[in-house]
Amino acid sequence: MKNVLSHTKKGILMVAIMATVMGYANEMSLMNYERDLRATALTIANAKEGNLLSIKDGYGITLYKEIIKQTGTYNKGFDLTDLPDGDYFFEIDKDMEINTFPFTVTSGEVTFNKEMETTVFKPFVREENDLVYVTKLAPNKEPLSVKIYGIYNGIPELLYKETIEGIQNIERAFKLYEGEYKLVFASSNKEFIRYINK
Repeated sequence: MKNVLSHTKKGILMVAIMATVMGYANEMSLMNYERDLRATALTIANAKEGNLLSIKDGYGITLYKEIIKQTGTYNKGFDLTDLPDGDYFFEIDKDMEINTFPFTVTSGEVTFNKEMETTVFKPFVREENDLVYVTKLAPNKEPLSVKIYGIYNGIPELLYKETIEGIQNIERAFKLYEGEYKLVFASSNKEFIRYINK
């Protein structure tokens, strides 16, 4: 009976997380790009205070970054025509996901490539007593690398590593005793770090 209740609780938690994540995904479909002579206007529907907006080049080097200060609709004009020819992208880092919107600058003309837009879902980490639960949505079954380090006298020591592949709804639970830990997750060329102090 306890197992049934435990599995039911996990199922309810996953449904709640999925509903939240899918709500975020739907709001990004309302992103609009508009151009006039030299400006590109970026509109984000339902932006949240604390979201991080960046413009990065094709190598991932950050050229511009801004923390969104108000919840609601975000509008801002950018003159992207002065950028050197090349590939770039807007990146919006939210609570549970990172959205990228690529564009190319060629001879002062900006072209957005909507087919190349991506969404990377972040791992969600929850602590309960000496258990740490990790969940992640991987719609394309992209692999997730998990490394857990114990930190002893300031020096990290690898305790566990695993690469999870071929699963859309990743769920793991780890038992961690008293101490300091560093959890490192890697997926879709992004790295996520979480520190835990028990």
